[in-house]
Amino acid sequence: MTTSIKFIATDMDGTLLCDNKMLPSDFYEVFQQLQQKNILFSAASGRQYQSLVNTFKPVKDEMVFIAENGTLVMYKGKEIYSSTIPTDEIYTILQSVQQVPDCEIVLCGKNSAYTEATSERALNEIRKYYHNLKLVDDLFSVDDEFIKIAVLNFNGTEEHIYPVLAPLFGETHQVVVSAKIWLDLMHKTASKGAAIKHLQKEFGFTFEESMSFGDFFNDVEMLKETYHSYAMENAHPEIKKLARFEAPSNNEQGVMTVIKKTIL
Repeated sequence: MTTSIKFIATDMDGTLLCDNKMLPSDFYEVFQQLQQKNILFSAASGRQYQSLVNTFKPVKDEMVFIAENGTLVMYKGKEIYSSTIPTDEIYTILQSVQQVPDCEIVLCGKNSAYTEATSERALNEIRKYYHNLKLVDDLFSVDDEFIKIAVLNFNGTEEHIYPVLAPLFGETHQVVVSAKIWLDLMHKTASKGAAIKHLQKEFGFTFEESMSFGDFFNDVEMLKETYHSYAMENAHPEIKKLARFEAPSNNEQGVMTVIKKTIL
């Protein structure tokens, strides 16, 4: 029985959500029990803030949203942390990514996400994670505060895109494979882990009082910033090596299983 937990962060896709993108059947029941114990719960995802709010509408004012892989943190509708990328750096990255074959780009701003994508296949995939999405003719003409560039490649980003973009931007920016077909470029210091460090100071909980669940490379820093770090049974092998503990798979409602067994 782990009674000292004050904060839980969970990734969404491949972690809290099953492969059909559904929340666990008992999520809201477990969430209410965590509330009664004054445990702060956070969705920590590469997904857009607006997308996360839509998923958790009934409890959106009771939880923390670590959105866009830690570049934007929101609580009760207010921004409590963000990590933006200067526009000139955005333009440099866009120019390089546009040279890479078979890639679709999502430019992520605080107000919306923007894409020049036109194929139905790409737009269907993008809309899973970006509910506020504007289709534009020219990404260079967008006016917003930018927090991330997401790259979609159906051939696989770990094999095909990371080896191209990491040598170009790995020294100056965070370049992370966030899913099999997604890669994100962010501010050098941005991560889910950096966001959690900020929350530890903001809300007064410690590394030892923190629990997290993840399955892919965008969860690395989050798992490192929480003592009770869980890799899902379906996680990438490298993530399993990194985490202290293992949870059942996302399709077995592994996050809820661990929470009920160790905290409730």
